[in-house]
Amino acid sequence: MALSNNVIGAINFVAMLLSIPIIGAGVWLATEADNSCVKILQYPVIVIGVLILVVAIAGFIGGFWRISWLLIFYLIAMLVLIILLACLVGFIYMVTVNGSGHPAPSRAYLEYDLDSYSGWLRRRVQSSYKWDRIRACLSSSSMCAELNQSYRMAQDFFDAHITPLQSGCCKPPTECGHTFVSPTYWISPINAAADTDCLQWSNEQTNLCYSCNSCKAGLLANLKREWRTADIILIVTLVALISVYVIGCCAFRNAKTDELFRKYKQGNNPYN
Repeated sequence: MALSNNVIGAINFVAMLLSIPIIGAGVWLATEADNSCVKILQYPVIVIGVLILVVAIAGFIGGFWRISWLLIFYLIAMLVLIILLACLVGFIYMVTVNGSGHPAPSRAYLEYDLDSYSGWLRRRVQSSYKWDRIRACLSSSSMCAELNQSYRMAQDFFDAHITPLQSGCCKPPTECGHTFVSPTYWISPINAAADTDCLQWSNEQTNLCYSCNSCKAGLLANLKREWRTADIILIVTLVALISVYVIGCCAFRNAKTDELFRKYKQGNNPYN
């Protein structure tokens, strides 16, 4: 019985360690400028990671100190958290399965179309109330100013591999036909294209294309890339957690079987 309890405690210690990459993925998302402005995914990830840590600590204590009710709590709570984590992994995949950039003529960077992304993601940025807050957050960052420091010549900028957020927010869409002066300053053509983004463009450094659909699409493209990275971390951790949980269940069952067998050998039939 003592050996089984030690094994259970060791298994739960591993579960404690597995909470670290989950919490780390949430913290990493929170430090990314776009995710810190949108504030959608990082908090659920961090909360699940912290709950897994707390439950694993309970199982660790219950295993080493032979507290049966703590082990039962661990088995039930960890199963619920594994299911929640699996649902979150599946949700992230489903909302990021669509949407990608498309090439523009004579450009190394890509352009982004808002309609190509999932409806759930689009609803996070389409309402004026939500976007005004996100827009203010994005415009306060230095991502567009960094382009001016890095690219002086038009061809250098056209050959640059800038981020989706910079492509969508810091310059007008290529199809508008604006003339390059600097990465964030363009001369509008006499006859602007019909696309509303072309009319939204402003050389005011606090405005630029932050009101454009291309900016919203660039934000979603950035989110998709970062969420997919976090999802890979969560998938690997989920598989490891399931393995640890199954081993823990087997160890707990063996411990209870050993206890019943020991009582039976001592002539104390637990069923009488």
